[in-house]
Amino acid sequence: MEDIKRKGARSAKDIPASVLEQLNKGEIETANLVEWLAVNQTTLLGNLLKESNRIQYLEPILTDIRNLKKQTVNTINETIGTGILTESILNNDSDILSIMARHKSDVVRCWFAYTIGKNQELKIKAILKEMQFLSADKHFGVREISWLAIRSNIINNLEESLEILLEWTFSEDENIRRFATEATRPRGVWCEHIQKLKQEPELALKILNSLKSDPSKYVQDSVGNWLNDASKTRPDFVKDLCEKWEKQSPTKETLYIIKKALRTIKNNLLYNFDIVFIQ
Repeated sequence: MEDIKRKGARSAKDIPASVLEQLNKGEIETANLVEWLAVNQTTLLGNLLKESNRIQYLEPILTDIRNLKKQTVNTINETIGTGILTESILNNDSDILSIMARHKSDVVRCWFAYTIGKNQELKIKAILKEMQFLSADKHFGVREISWLAIRSNIINNLEESLEILLEWTFSEDENIRRFATEATRPRGVWCEHIQKLKQEPELALKILNSLKSDPSKYVQDSVGNWLNDASKTRPDFVKDLCEKWEKQSPTKETLYIIKKALRTIKNNLLYNFDIVFIQ
């Protein structure tokens, strides 16, 4: 897929009507988060199903959306993906999944991620194998949803997932390497926490060590954020690891990761110092 070259609007009201129409028809990708949030997913769904001659799938999925306790961009995204998976199974229709997997619309590809994550017939090894090409998607939104869609699968199969994802850290693709840490962050963003890694971050040590001097800033940020997450429950682990890395791998890449990893610990130290000083 081609990289996005269009510069997106800074606010939803500034999105040109023609661009929004194209987004809702699935003719172009979103250029930024503002556009991604502005897409009318039910309109896009209707257009997808109409163009693929599957309009009969629409009403059951719309019913599921209406029944949501809380309708957000993410819950609707997940519900549509889950609903299409259900319809594809009921109608023995794997073709719709193939259409979605390579669709021009990044939002449609996000729905496809949930058809993988919600497929109860798949074991974690198969789930990760099928998700890998989405983890390498050129669009930021698809990459984020790719790990969100299988977060619960990873949590329920944590040790096996970590072993598989260790292999991903050797990929030539920075997006695939980044998935290994972003998908397993102990806290993460807008997602369920991984309680076991909050208490036992050592379980992911092989992955962290493999990426401690990664040349990609995209990966470095993720590793640093992973460790910063862990520092909120296991500051001892993070401090010890950073001290070890600073001696073993004093590269600019590692030092950048260490700086990001220690930011909460350092802020806490400054905060405690201020309290003592004021007293």
